[in-house]
Amino acid sequence: MRTANRKPGKFGVLRPDPILTKKKFNELTNKLEKLKKSKPVAAAEVARLAELGDFSENVEYQMAKGRLRGINNTILNLENQLHEAVIVQERPSLDVVQIGSTVTIVQGETKRIFKILGSVETDPQRGVISYNSPIGSALMGVGVGEKVVVKLADRNVEYMVVKIE
Repeated sequence: MRTANRKPGKFGVLRPDPILTKKKFNELTNKLEKLKKSKPVAAAEVARLAELGDFSENVEYQMAKGRLRGINNTILNLENQLHEAVIVQERPSLDVVQIGSTVTIVQGETKRIFKILGSVETDPQRGVISYNSPIGSALMGVGVGEKVVVKLADRNVEYMVVKIE
C-alpha cells in the first residue's frame, strides 16, 4: 500500500511546548511506561502475523504493523517531550501573573478566573489557558489592579486584574 507523499504544512514541524506541571509530567511518564509495556505484545503480534505468508494481501499484518509503528512513534515523541520538559511551580509569586498563576479578571460586570499554564495542558472549558493565548500573553507580568487590553478579531477588550493566586 502506498501513501501520499505530502509536504508538511506550517504546523507539521511544531515542537510541543516544554512547560509542564509536575502532575502532567507524571501523567506523561505513566503513559510512556504503559506504551513500553505494550510494545513487546504488539511486536509479537506482528511476528505471528508475518508467519502467515503473503504480506500484500495480509490485512491483519498491515494493521498490526501500523499499530506497532504508532506505538514506536508515540514512545519517541513522549521521551523527547519529557527530556525537554520544564517543570513549572504550582505556587508562583503573587505579585505579578506568571505561568502557574490563577488569575481573576473582570470586564464590566463579567468576572472570569483563568489558570495560566503551558499549551500542552490548556482546557478553556475548565478555565485553563496557555501563556501563548491572546489573553494569557496579555496578562503575563501584570499585577493586581492593572488593566490589559486584548485585541480580538473585531474589537479590543479591556480586562482588569482583581486577584492573583
